[in-house]
Amino acid sequence: MNNIPDPAGHQRTKEPLSEAAKDSLTKTRNLFRIFIVTVLGAFFVYQLDVSYLWLTGILTAASFVLGILLLVRSARLKESKLVLFGTISGLVVSLILLLVILATALFFRQVQDFQACSRQAITDQALSNCRVQLEGSLPGLR
Repeated sequence: MNNIPDPAGHQRTKEPLSEAAKDSLTKTRNLFRIFIVTVLGAFFVYQLDVSYLWLTGILTAASFVLGILLLVRSARLKESKLVLFGTISGLVVSLILLLVILATALFFRQVQDFQACSRQAITDQALSNCRVQLEGSLPGLR
């Protein structure tokens, strides 16, 4: 199964991983899983309720720390291109989420009022009225 044929027809076997390499790979994969959970957790907590903005901020900060740690491990140990790609993608999502968190913190009351209004909106017209109310309450958009 690990045999890769040479162009000359000889069989070449892959070197088995040492225990240290297996442990390192396992640690990297576990860190990557935790990183993905923190990124998705931050996104879903923000979607849940804007009142949990503090928790979203903590999860986003944790995702930045884990993402940078994974980038360093991936660059230093050259373990997996998929982990490297996933980490970079997750860090981009975390950066966008950070910008959303900052904007929400700046206009916290207006966003909270919009969220409360949109929860009670049953029709599209009511939701549209909530959006108009939000636009009217934000400075510089009148």
